[in-house]
Amino acid sequence: MLERTRASIESSRIISRNGYPYLINPLMDGIPRMDPEILAEVTDRIMEISDLDCDLILAPEAMAIPLATAVSLKTHIPYCVIRKRPYGCEGEIPIEEVTGYSRNRMYINDISPGEKVVIIDDVISTGGTLKSIVEAVRQRGCVITDVIVAVNKSKDLESVSDMVGIRVKAVIDVHIENGKAVCTH
Repeated sequence: MLERTRASIESSRIISRNGYPYLINPLMDGIPRMDPEILAEVTDRIMEISDLDCDLILAPEAMAIPLATAVSLKTHIPYCVIRKRPYGCEGEIPIEEVTGYSRNRMYINDISPGEKVVIIDDVISTGGTLKSIVEAVRQRGCVITDVIVAVNKSKDLESVSDMVGIRVKAVIDVHIENGKAVCTH
């Protein structure tokens, strides 16, 4: 299971971004080009581990979009993108995006109180961005039924889940060892 995904991640190039080891892979960056079989493997696994009893899939821009799109096509659940720029729509929610190497703003639109929401993301490291998303969605009065990430780069997903306030499920766990990506899940 996940053989192509594992091989793709383990052969990924790693660069330094402000001292942060950044893994370049199609699942998280859209480069190099995405093998449709890998997208299918990851999407199938997302569907296996998810509670998709929801009204909406939320996906942070950019690389969660292909994942949410694929799940949406298979389940007929609509999805909405958390964007990196404001649109000024009524009810738009600004949030802070905090990654291991940057800090930006993101914007959530088109969620309504009482909706059941699943969050799908491409990668988690520190959980900072996800924590902001979860807090904003809950403050809007939505119920988060599940959180799934394709790639877990955190050292302790249980601690990240505790910080975020909901169990985060991962398709595959990755850590950097001697300058190489190693999959452990």
